[in-house]
Amino acid sequence: MKIAKSNDALYVSYKTITVGGVELFYREAGDPDKSTILLLHGFPSSSHMFRNLIEQLSTEYHLIAPDYPGFGYSSCPDPSEFDYSFDHLAEIIEQFIDTLNLQHISFYMQDYGGPVGFRVINKRPELVKSLIIQNANVFLEGLGPDVQKIGALTAAGDFAGLDAAIEYMMSLAGIKEQYVSGTLHPDRISPDSYYIDHFFFGQPGKKAVQKILFANYGSNFPKYPEWQAYLRKHQPPVLITWGKNDTIFPGSGALAYQKELPDAEIHLFDGGHFLLEEYGIEVAKLISSFLEKKAGI
Repeated sequence: MKIAKSNDALYVSYKTITVGGVELFYREAGDPDKSTILLLHGFPSSSHMFRNLIEQLSTEYHLIAPDYPGFGYSSCPDPSEFDYSFDHLAEIIEQFIDTLNLQHISFYMQDYGGPVGFRVINKRPELVKSLIIQNANVFLEGLGPDVQKIGALTAAGDFAGLDAAIEYMMSLAGIKEQYVSGTLHPDRISPDSYYIDHFFFGQPGKKAVQKILFANYGSNFPKYPEWQAYLRKHQPPVLITWGKNDTIFPGSGALAYQKELPDAEIHLFDGGHFLLEEYGIEVAKLISSFLEKKAGI
């Protein structure tokens, strides 16, 4: 009788590590001796949004996807004991990178992953091997109607309307809308995605944390020129895959990167905010091709 052996590197591992006084959950797959892709998720999701991509690329790369504090399976300390700001989330992710001794990383950034990731790479450009940007905006041209609506409510001081809009975005209907809106193939969107996000938001303290981060989101806009300057100066290899029908960050946000990155590889899909749910196979192939030919990985 033969005893079957498994290749551990091909399986996804689910781990927890303490960083900056908080427990961070993360998914890891692939051979650590291969090039690392750090997957930074957006709102209202978690590392769960990368579940399929991790499996699709695990034979070629080392993949790591953390949940931010207050998201997914990571701990959710009380706001009186933890600073829920994009500055601090970036500090935690930087410490996470150093704790795992990650170097020469390909950063995959989606939505909130943009302001978190760009803070890290602007401070630590030596960490960057390449950037993979998916519906993560750093140009004012890329602010869609959903963002403009929130901005208008804030500018008008309509705090009741603002709270109602944020509550809707955290409701099951609102979360589903963010996944399905703008898609060409809504039947490809797994209900697991929005039901799991909604489940997490139902846990104690999670909605309060999200409202704090919404209030802090405006801190990102003044940093856009800094992040554009980083791109202009360093010219990292960049792959942009983007759902052009996204009502949060539409396709104009992807094309705006050309101003600073004339050599960026840009692919606009007939999809929405959560592109991987609809075009995960296509994006995985683009990543493999890009990393092989552009980043020399």
